[in-house]
Amino acid sequence: MTDPNLPPVTPPPTSQPPIFQPPAAPAYGAPSAPAYGQGGAYAQPYAQAPSDKYNVLAIVSLVSAFFISLVAIITGHIALSQIKKTGEKGRGLAIGGLVLGYLGVLATIIVIIVWFVVIAAAVNDGSISGY
Repeated sequence: MTDPNLPPVTPPPTSQPPIFQPPAAPAYGAPSAPAYGQGGAYAQPYAQAPSDKYNVLAIVSLVSAFFISLVAIITGHIALSQIKKTGEKGRGLAIGGLVLGYLGVLATIIVIIVWFVVIAAAVNDGSISGY
């Protein structure tokens, strides 16, 4: 908004376009400035850019949790690390694979313990030995 009591201001004439000066070449051995869009000292790392694709190891972790629990645990931890660095989708898949993988390992340990208890009880009862 302009004040009606002041005289109108006219912009300076622009008869010549602005002169473009290319940047000077760096001295031999000196680091050059990064090109436009490549960032600099204050640029965000590329790994922080969000991505629309799912992390493959997160999918592998969830699928392998139903078959081989140890693979699900290993790939789930690697997937979470990669997701944190790259910003890919699939964090829930990786966590689901980890939870199912750890539950599978726990169930396997319980089954093995129960199996040994049953075998030990049968041996002590005398039903297994041929004597």
